[in-house]
Amino acid sequence: MQPTQDVNIASYCERIGVNFNNVYLLNRALTHRSYLNEHPDVQEDNERLEFLGDAVLDFLVGAWLYNHFPEMAEGELTRLRSALVRTEQLADFARNIELGSVLHLGKGEEENGGRRRPAMLCAAFESLIGALYLDSGIASVQAFIEPLLINAVKQILLDRKEHDPKSDFQEWAQAQGYNPPVYKVVSASGPDHDRTYEVEVWVDNRLFGRGCGSSKRIATKAAAQAALNQIGVKQS
Repeated sequence: MQPTQDVNIASYCERIGVNFNNVYLLNRALTHRSYLNEHPDVQEDNERLEFLGDAVLDFLVGAWLYNHFPEMAEGELTRLRSALVRTEQLADFARNIELGSVLHLGKGEEENGGRRRPAMLCAAFESLIGALYLDSGIASVQAFIEPLLINAVKQILLDRKEHDPKSDFQEWAQAQGYNPPVYKVVSASGPDHDRTYEVEVWVDNRLFGRGCGSSKRIATKAAAQAALNQIGVKQS
């Protein structure tokens, strides 16, 4: 048994411009695993849809960039795609469509601010994309995601966010003739809903930087930025 679609969900879909033929798919996309623990009649969470949505987004964002930036080199396209599908950006997409307001969460997750956490919002957005793909096909996902991409890519190009510290530090290491940087998770603390990771970055057995964050990706980025600061390299 799945959660039933209520008036709020129906009006939400209308507001963001999507139409689901299969209500169960939509409800599964909105169901976090914490909800299952408290509702034994609900059988599926959104994690498999998250996996699918991640793959669909990678393809669609790559294709969109390829078609809209015909003169851009492969390396730039790769960096720009990474900026558009990173956790923080997908969480921003989720906030733009107020996705957190319609998620099915367990009481503990709710009380601990799950509707606002970037990792939760990112996963939910990917799940929504996966569900929309299964329900209506790639064209529907494309129509839904493209307006979000247009707005985001303008800001990313303006701020040059596609040049992430990890890529810049790797380019520096290669230019110096060093081996590629190695990132090591040295600690993980806190409850599952609010983890803090500490990551170190090493090059040829030398520690260059250390960073912390709410996900391994964020901590890795912080470590790379710390390394760039240490060697005095400004991001391009």
